[in-house]
Amino acid sequence: MSHDEQAFRQVALLALPHWDLQPTCVSLIKMRENAVFRIDCEGEHKVVLRVHRHGYHSDAALRSECEWMDALDREGIRVPRVVRSRRGRTFEVVRAPANAVGHCVDVIEWIGGQQLGSLEEGVDGGDAEITRKYLIVGETMARMHNQSSRWQPGEGFARHSWCEEGLVGEQPLWGRFWELEVLSLPQRRLLAEARHAIRHDLVAMGRASDSYGLIHADLVPENFLVEDDDVRVIDFDDAGYGWHLFDVATSLYFLKPQPYFEVAKRALVEGYRRRRSLSDGALTRLPLFLAARATTYLGWVHERKATPTAKELTPFLVQLACTVADDYLVQRREHA
Repeated sequence: MSHDEQAFRQVALLALPHWDLQPTCVSLIKMRENAVFRIDCEGEHKVVLRVHRHGYHSDAALRSECEWMDALDREGIRVPRVVRSRRGRTFEVVRAPANAVGHCVDVIEWIGGQQLGSLEEGVDGGDAEITRKYLIVGETMARMHNQSSRWQPGEGFARHSWCEEGLVGEQPLWGRFWELEVLSLPQRRLLAEARHAIRHDLVAMGRASDSYGLIHADLVPENFLVEDDDVRVIDFDDAGYGWHLFDVATSLYFLKPQPYFEVAKRALVEGYRRRRSLSDGALTRLPLFLAARATTYLGWVHERKATPTAKELTPFLVQLACTVADDYLVQRREHA
């Protein structure tokens, strides 16, 4: 284990008594913004424990994430349920003896099922299976957008915004992507042009309530757990305010190089339209949101360039980002 993994594991172990958890096994699932652990207890009881990076989210933002998840659950949308601590809190602040910095730790119920797919391996199945899966994705996404459009959060609700500033402003949420060192001069020029165009087009769109609101913002295949025709949505860490089409673009982004991209896109749109309106005119803006999504991933690896994940993914992410940025700019010129 790396030094960071060891440190997060120590915090996780110290947090267990806050929930009266007596595990038989503690295993790291993944470590990106948070360290996510599977906690196995006696009697086949399992939960997920998350150790949050210090300063990544405010206390209000963490409470708000849980508030939205609770509201979605009440709507019948399958999401993890928050497990409150012995003191009835949605999270506890835990400090390791060797580290004065406290980490927010929360626990959510374990949800079974198979991941819809992954960044590394894509989505399994032929056209019929991919269609079946993305019909479910589209319907689920639309139900979430319907719920967030109707729902009134409580006082103090706070989540970040995937607006034009959060995406391509001077200080984007995930980093100044245009400063990524490995970009060639032509790539840098292409992304600078795309950044200017994205900002202009997002401002021109505005933030009407039928197209902008609270979104998951990370509806990638690995965050859908599927069991037969039942789908569960996990990982609300990136949830915030943004355009509904940003969710659509996120679900499709890593499928762009795949031969089944159009199959998945058609199925997602069909599933979405079963629950919520999505016009052909709105869909013409999908290249804009694919380009906007691309910039966030470049910013992410730029801010974390020393990590193994960033080193592994950067070449792929740069190539894909430049492809979708070029597609967007070509379409934009054609419609000018």
